[in-house]
Amino acid sequence: MKIFIPDIYQKSIFTINYDKLKKKGIKCLLFDLDNTISPAKEVVLCKKTKKLLDKLKKDFKIIIFSNNFPKRIAKFGIYYGVDVSCVCLKPFKYKYKYILKKYNFKKDEVAAIGDQLLTDILGGNKMKILTILVDPMTLIDEKETFLNRQIEKAIFKNFKKKDILVKGRYYE
Repeated sequence: MKIFIPDIYQKSIFTINYDKLKKKGIKCLLFDLDNTISPAKEVVLCKKTKKLLDKLKKDFKIIIFSNNFPKRIAKFGIYYGVDVSCVCLKPFKYKYKYILKKYNFKKDEVAAIGDQLLTDILGGNKMKILTILVDPMTLIDEKETFLNRQIEKAIFKNFKKKDILVKGRYYE
C-alpha cells in the first residue's frame, strides 16, 4: 500500500510550496488536468491558474500531463502557454519515460501533481519521482474515474485507520 502514499499532500495547486520544490532540485512539474487544474468535464480557463503557471514557468518546465484526449487538453496548453502530454495512460510508466527522455530530465528533477491516488500518485511513485496529491477541485468526475474513486475511498479508509494518510491533514 506504500505505493499509494504521496510525498506531499496539499489542499490545491495554490497551497504547494514551490520554493521548496525548487530547492530540492525539481525542474519539471507534471500537472494533471481534470480536477487538479480545472474541474472535470469543463473547460475552465482560470486567470488565477494562469497567473500561477506564468510565475512557475520562470523556474520550472510546466507540462499538463493527462489521461484525457488532445481535443480537451489542447485548449489548456494554448491558454496557459505550457506543453501538454495527453493519453498518458497513468499509472503506466511509458509517458513518464517519454517525458524524461524528450526534455532530458532525471527522475529526481520531476514532480507529478494530481488529485488521484490510482493514477497520478501511483504512476509517479512507480517512476520514483516526487508525488504531490491535491484534493479534487469538484466532486464531479469523468465517468471513467468512478471506479478509481471507489477504490481510492477504500485506500483512504485503510490509511485513516493506520493514521498514515488522512484526508484534509496536509503535509509537505
